[in-house]
Amino acid sequence: MTPRPAPAAQPAQPAPVPARSIPLTVLSPAEAAAPPVAAAPAPAAGCASTKGCGASTTGLDPAIAEKVANHPCYSQDAHQYYARMHVPVAPGCNIQCNYCNRKFDCANESRPGVTSRLLTPEQALAKVKRVASEIKQMSVLGVAGPGEPLANAGRTFRTMELVARECPDIRLCVSTNGLTLVDHVDRIADLGIDHVTITINMIDPEVGERIYPWVAFRGRRYTGRQASKILSERQLEGLAALTGRGILCKVNSVMIPGVNDEHLVEVSRTVRGMGAFLHNVMPLVSAPEHGTYYGLTGQRGPTPQELKALQDRCEGDDGAEMNMMRHCRQCRADAVGLLGEDRGDEFGPETYLDGEVTYDLAGRQEAHAAIERWRSDVRATREELRISAGAAKPEHTVLVAVATKGGGVVNQHFGHAEEFWIYEAGEKWARLVGTRSVARYCEGVSECDDGEDDKGSVLDRTVQLLSDCAAVLCSKIGNGPREALAAAGVEAVECYDIIDSVVATEGARLAARGVQRVADDAHQAARSACRPAAEPAGFAADPLAGGSLASDDLFEDTPDGRPAPHPRPAGPVAAKVGS
Repeated sequence: MTPRPAPAAQPAQPAPVPARSIPLTVLSPAEAAAPPVAAAPAPAAGCASTKGCGASTTGLDPAIAEKVANHPCYSQDAHQYYARMHVPVAPGCNIQCNYCNRKFDCANESRPGVTSRLLTPEQALAKVKRVASEIKQMSVLGVAGPGEPLANAGRTFRTMELVARECPDIRLCVSTNGLTLVDHVDRIADLGIDHVTITINMIDPEVGERIYPWVAFRGRRYTGRQASKILSERQLEGLAALTGRGILCKVNSVMIPGVNDEHLVEVSRTVRGMGAFLHNVMPLVSAPEHGTYYGLTGQRGPTPQELKALQDRCEGDDGAEMNMMRHCRQCRADAVGLLGEDRGDEFGPETYLDGEVTYDLAGRQEAHAAIERWRSDVRATREELRISAGAAKPEHTVLVAVATKGGGVVNQHFGHAEEFWIYEAGEKWARLVGTRSVARYCEGVSECDDGEDDKGSVLDRTVQLLSDCAAVLCSKIGNGPREALAAAGVEAVECYDIIDSVVATEGARLAARGVQRVADDAHQAARSACRPAAEPAGFAADPLAGGSLASDDLFEDTPDGRPAPHPRPAGPVAAKVGS
């Protein structure tokens, strides 16, 4: 799939995408071996600057760029192409969080701390080999639970040892609460685990005692502020030890409104100062059916708007200047596939425990080469169109929602989307700022416009979730959803194109239209304010056209029922233009 450059006479137009798309699971050796299309030199993936993680790596240390190039969690660009896998080998935990309830046989909840089954290290290896040979763009293996990996250090490190030996091209990651992290730094480094995620929700024990009921440390259980003090000190000590060894660190923080939301800016500033590469501020998941303390006591999670506002503050508005992860999906402990999808059901025990599994290293290398050629072409198109996500943000931007199945392309039906990527969009500007999960609206083309009550409620919730966006970009949309979005002031745009290209083009159009409407509204209001003090009864400059001098009672009994004219309020797009 090779993007064609835009015509020279119209450099601002998006490059159309040919019909052939890059396969996201299996590529043939012929496709993988095809010569690359001439393109601009491709920078490695990673962070665009100190203010956000994107496709460009201008100014990024080459060693770090290489580490994040195909890591879907550490690179926003890579997550469109590469998959991850978690293996649930760590059942026990040494702290209790008010937002956590571990489950070991749960198939219907999509959140951290749950898995359908626990695995031994040997079973985990067999599953990794099967998944990596079938989902060839799987580039990263992580141990993230369902408990605390370092409270199960023997099982965790044995798994990593086996995978490192038999699957040498897979990157290794560990997620930890950090309580015993400093005790394992040498072992982490020796095994070549070069990405570690630490969950740090506070650096103030007074805040922490509202999040952590207890901590088990060195044979004793601590509670209250003392527990949080021990945890925080150990987390920061572990972070410093890792960064001192050159191990890339991401910090996860759960945003809990009214508990730590204001405090997380200070957390972000602190961990950046200690060398953390990336900060991931995630929303609290607190549905009552999950059985967590927060869920059962009514603690709410943040709205998407509240989450984005805090992420923006952490990114630099308050001086923290932290790289922020905006594409987290808060994965299960047994997640498989691209971020935002879970293909774990395809890999039950019968697929990897019955007989020897052959690891297809050559096929994986071919698939990754094909992916990198496509990424290079997309980067070249972005550079040719001068689309940025760096420092040159335009004065006016809007939010745009995108339906995509991955590959850097708008390629999904509105009704089939289970999440939308939210972009900040404007003139030559496209920047991913978040994702929003939704319930799937339809299962097939024939069902997408029916009038069933349950579909109506699903659509209503989706429209409400996207109501702050100026447009939704998707490959196809039915009349019903299109009309529902329009009623909320959200324009539906059908397209099949490179995401960055069409987001920037549509964003520029919508932002300009919104600015013009603001100006028109101001002009109309000014004309209304200049209305003469006394005019003959019933006077109107042009009543049928809605002249601003029309008397309200002139239209009370008009045959066609036209309403009395009033100054036009700001249009929905105008209200969504930001800066």
